Amino acid sequence: MVESPARAGALLWTWVLSRSRFCIWRCVTIANAAYQINEEIRDREVRLIGANGDQMGVMSSAEAQRHADDVGLDLVKISPTAHPPVCKLMDYGKFRFEQSKREKEARKNQHVVEVKEVRMSPGIDIGDFNTKLRNAQKFLAEGNRVKVTVRFRGREMAHTDIGRKLLLDFAQQCGELATMDKDPKLEGRHMSIFLSAKPAKPNK
Repeated sequence: MVESPARAGALLWTWVLSRSRFCIWRCVTIANAAYQINEEIRDREVRLIGANGDQMGVMSSAEAQRHADDVGLDLVKISPTAHPPVCKLMDYGKFRFEQSKREKEARKNQHVVEVKEVRMSPGIDIGDFNTKLRNAQKFLAEGNRVKVTVRFRGREMAHTDIGRKLLLDFAQQCGELATMDKDPKLEGRHMSIFLSAKPAKPNK
């Protein structure tokens, strides 16, 4: 059966509207993952706070929405578990933008502590020892933890006291920057210590 042009046009327009509603629903769902806003708020009563923080009282969500529409702002539910739920008038787009900026700034200022490892042998010479020491001090100055390990080979296992003394000496020379978490511990052919950076002194 051939559709008339008018009916075909009507069907096309119905399809476009349904797709538009789908797209709008998707966008609102993504944008409002944390908050309900405007027509999404369907509580019988809400407590309304004005844009300047003034208490506007308890009212129906429809009346609260009218207040939002009158001043050209969004109605945002900020405390859904309160009785009744608390809503506030605000520019939601601006609120989300400023919140995103604060979160990015917090992440930028957050320092993630890493565990760096320095490895030595019991017979390490003084030059290599000092190089390892400088590397460890650099890691500690950046606020990271350092694992210092001595590996014993073959007959060196008969002289683990040498590795222990080496680790204690290493820890002592890092004393201004770090504290040793535990005494040297032998596991298999490896003896290790952990050094944790001391808190930075506040600037006077």
